Amino acid sequence: MKEPASGSPPAARRGLPLTALAVVLTVGTGAVDVASFAVLGGVFSSVMTGNLVVLGFAVGTAAVAQVLSTATAVIGYALGVAAGALITGRSRPAGPVWPPRVTVTLGTELLVLLVFATGWELTGARPTGAPLYVLLALAAMAMGLQSAAMRGLGGQEAVSTTYLTGTLTGVISALLTPTRLGRSHLRGMAILAAVAAGAASGALVITHVPAALPALPLATVAVVVTAATVHHRRCRHTG
Repeated sequence: MKEPASGSPPAARRGLPLTALAVVLTVGTGAVDVASFAVLGGVFSSVMTGNLVVLGFAVGTAAVAQVLSTATAVIGYALGVAAGALITGRSRPAGPVWPPRVTVTLGTELLVLLVFATGWELTGARPTGAPLYVLLALAAMAMGLQSAAMRGLGGQEAVSTTYLTGTLTGVISALLTPTRLGRSHLRGMAILAAVAAGAASGALVITHVPAALPALPLATVAVVVTAATVHHRRCRHTG
């Protein structure tokens, strides 16, 4: 039997546009972060490093409201990661690039975003008091689930659609050493552009049609879950 040519994509990868799916998810991330920053207490749903700094500052300055907001985001994110890790399990370098459990985890994120969207609409896109903290926790939980899902990718793929400092570092380093510029760095550039585009889109929606904001992350996650589900079915049929 003829061996596959070196560098040819494995069967589990063919037909799976990993970069495109990551970019789509990241657009949703940008929109959710804008919502949490602009409406849900001035914190982020996915950037936990920044939130921890803000939390320390809030504790040091006795800013109780800021402490509650940042603590809520961090706890919600941690719960999302924990749930996502349990669903996704460990990544396997020799396994499929996009294991079915990753899709299940993103499906769980979609359910959390649906609950978030319901609460957002019920509060008229301007939550206050306890509803604000509940929505913030749900947004952060959704981002935690997505982060855990991406960590579950196999095939030695390293893709993040939420925390992007490492992605930015890798892209800048690659640009300064062109001989090392590869597919992963091009993917990183696309993902960085996507989070900015998602944030810009989220800001426009919040400014003009705030009630429609949840539609952005819902649509992006739904597209990815649908595409991944179709991919899994094709893989089963082709053996």
